[in-house]
Amino acid sequence: MTRLPLHTLETAPEASRPLVQQALNNNGFLPNLIGVLANAPAALETYFTVSGLNARASLSLAEREVVQITAARLHGCEFCVAGHTSVALKKAQLDKLTVQQLHLGGSTGNTRLDAVARFTAEVIASRGNVGDGALADFVAAGFEPAQSLEVVLGVSLATLCNFANNLGRSPINPELQAFRPGALNA
Repeated sequence: MTRLPLHTLETAPEASRPLVQQALNNNGFLPNLIGVLANAPAALETYFTVSGLNARASLSLAEREVVQITAARLHGCEFCVAGHTSVALKKAQLDKLTVQQLHLGGSTGNTRLDAVARFTAEVIASRGNVGDGALADFVAAGFEPAQSLEVVLGVSLATLCNFANNLGRSPINPELQAFRPGALNA
């Protein structure tokens, strides 16, 4: 059961309704994250704004999804793991085994993706105060130093979503159940 109302287009505050409609149009259903964020129109607007900025980052879609899945796993947000697993498989074209490893925090066998996952975990664990070696390892994997800030950007987006879902205790939508942690193993 959610602790915060899960709004629909009809019940959302007036200021949230255009963004709720946008989410419906984009997904074909209303993700419960949006239903929770709709409680605070400024939080919902922040989500859409930061999502748009993150989408323009130079990290590839697959790399951005690694940031999102890693952060969601570390923040204990199964809803976001499921949502980003769907994107990783359907849009970023990551293979099932790679995504399963991301769910577990294991090695994917892809040097760049593993470097993004490790650096994301270090950013979260150190609250951005990563050691020189962690930054050097990230750059040695073929990333530009500026892309370390794009990881921070992705972590900031994930933190908003993960914490909002954890606060609201949003259930995973039926449309995302097949992508929840453990479901790919079935």
